[in-house]
Amino acid sequence: MKSLIVRNSELNESITDEHCLIAELINIPQDSVLSIAKARVKPGMTTAKHMLRGVSERYLIFSGLGRAYIGDMPPQDVSPGDLILIPPNTPQSIINIDAADLVFYCICSPGFTSDCYIPL
Repeated sequence: MKSLIVRNSELNESITDEHCLIAELINIPQDSVLSIAKARVKPGMTTAKHMLRGVSERYLIFSGLGRAYIGDMPPQDVSPGDLILIPPNTPQSIINIDAADLVFYCICSPGFTSDCYIPL
């Protein structure tokens, strides 16, 4: 890897089929070992149940309150600063249980591609 500064002065947030808004922060060929996106889930919304084939994912909760459904674990309430570790091929979804937006960072390794996303 070469030294590089990636500037995100114009983040474009887009709505997804997963029922949340996503802004890709880092997902570049020069650093394909990971990707980072900011997700925003509106109050009362639940992301679509899905899994990522061959990709480990971490949710780092930034703001709001959520309830995470990860694999066979019982549902877990999460709040700012919490980190959710999601192994590859694990069913997952999260619901916003707050009156404000739930915002979290999705950190994937290797980097996310649309080919790894499997709706459930």
